[in-house]
Amino acid sequence: MTVDPVPGSLVVRRTIPVPREEVFAAWLDPETLPTWMCPGGGRTTAELDPKVGGSFRIVMHHGSEATEHTGTYLVIEPPSRLSFTWISSYTDMLPSVVTVEFHTRGDGTEVVLTHERLPARHVDAHKKGWGEILATLEIALR
Repeated sequence: MTVDPVPGSLVVRRTIPVPREEVFAAWLDPETLPTWMCPGGGRTTAELDPKVGGSFRIVMHHGSEATEHTGTYLVIEPPSRLSFTWISSYTDMLPSVVTVEFHTRGDGTEVVLTHERLPARHVDAHKKGWGEILATLEIALR
């Protein structure tokens, strides 16, 4: 069991049987990101400016509801590390920080996603959502 580092934080890990260069690239591709960044089904639209200081807008649509997520890229170090702010109604419109690390594990990649500065009441929902997103990413990359 993974122990979350501090209150308001979470860590999700998943090993994906794909080289880390491909897994990393999927996070910055505006064409494919909407196909896997959709926890709970639904559909996603995305606008990305994938450079340090660049911004993104991801909208997750579930039925008649839409949740907008925005942020700014803080670190882009291919193919090992990506970090960005994450702002939505589920962060109380305050910036949280997501860091994704990509580690080579044999022929695959261990993805370690850390999400910090979350409102405590939303940690469990984010942990579930990121877990579903990583599972869908694995399916999309196979």
